[in-house]
Amino acid sequence: MMLAGAAPVLGQPPIEPDLAKLAKSAEAQLHQSFANLAFEDFALSPVHGPLFQASAGGRILYYAPESDHLLFATIYDRNGVNLTALSQDAAARAKLKDLDPKEALLVGPPDAPLVIEFTDPDCPYCRALDRFWAAKAAEGKPVRRQIYFVSGIHPEAASKAEHILCAKDREAAFRATYAGEPAKPLNRCADGAARVEAHAQAVKSMGISGTPTLILDGQLISGFSQAEIEAWLARQRPAVKPPS
Repeated sequence: MMLAGAAPVLGQPPIEPDLAKLAKSAEAQLHQSFANLAFEDFALSPVHGPLFQASAGGRILYYAPESDHLLFATIYDRNGVNLTALSQDAAARAKLKDLDPKEALLVGPPDAPLVIEFTDPDCPYCRALDRFWAAKAAEGKPVRRQIYFVSGIHPEAASKAEHILCAKDREAAFRATYAGEPAKPLNRCADGAARVEAHAQAVKSMGISGTPTLILDGQLISGFSQAEIEAWLARQRPAVKPPS
């Protein structure tokens, strides 16, 4: 009789949780775990069930199949660590083996800190980044840029990339093109076309969807995020204390 009484009744619906009680407990835990933030309101999210992580175009996304929601979000732990960024960086590092440095355009001194850069000749932010690197080189902080061209965004990007890769002085052609002054007619050659295609395959393999995209010591940076780049540069060349 005791066993029969303990067993669930067949056909009986599962007991629904007390959402009001759960919400009150969750809100208390939120304020305790993230005490440095001020929250104005608190309510039940439309997302239900387990949350899964996926990647698309080099970005980390989250999917809740139970409620069929896709989240473009950033997840932090209670210590302020950006877990989404860590996952994105790990994915980028895992794919670095697919990049062939011999296919890249190399710009800058060989002994300088290495930057892996995905760029588009017609992207205004890419051109701004090029001016930034030039300014840093003038300050005595050059970098070695391992460049791959993204040719699927702007219609003339592939032909301008081929023009650069076919030039006798590729670095000079790169500088002129990014300054908005490519030679006319544009250079064309079989080797340059093959390299443009190799770059397209590298872009596809890495899941790059926007420009500029940088990989700095395994950290993936989307866009011209000057603060993040400056922080990376500071780690490459720590400030030297003057002699006492």
